[in-house]
Amino acid sequence: MKRLKVTVDGKAYDVLVELTDEIQGSAAPVSVAPAPVVSTPAAAPAPAPAPVPVAAPAPAAAPTPVPAPAAPTAPRSPAAGEGDVISPLAGKLVSIEVKVGQDVQEGTQVATVEAMKMNTYIYAPRAGRIASVQAHPGEPVEEGSLILHIS
Repeated sequence: MKRLKVTVDGKAYDVLVELTDEIQGSAAPVSVAPAPVVSTPAAAPAPAPAPVPVAAPAPAAAPTPVPAPAAPTAPRSPAAGEGDVISPLAGKLVSIEVKVGQDVQEGTQVATVEAMKMNTYIYAPRAGRIASVQAHPGEPVEEGSLILHIS
């Protein structure tokens, strides 16, 4: 056993380290007890902490086969009606690129949603006329929420 004094973020700790004969292949038990912090005008630098042994990783499991990605399709909620344009993720609606009464083609960008500082562009699932806009830029949207309807 070896007793060390370690200072972390200005707080001193008395550390008791059990030394083993093994070569850094297994972790050694360590007990830590807080020690009072003593402030002296000219404190000597703390000794470097001893390296902590790391346990060997567990054997890897057999890899699980990954299914092939599906062909991209327009995101749809099971409850979405024909012509409904829904948000594929939760985030903030950044912009609506169309207006009520505007004709759009399938694949036309109609809105942008931001999540985790990344923009996701939303495209018209079919051709038609914008019948209504249900959400407004700057508003939060949930995954599956209705943004607009194409008739």
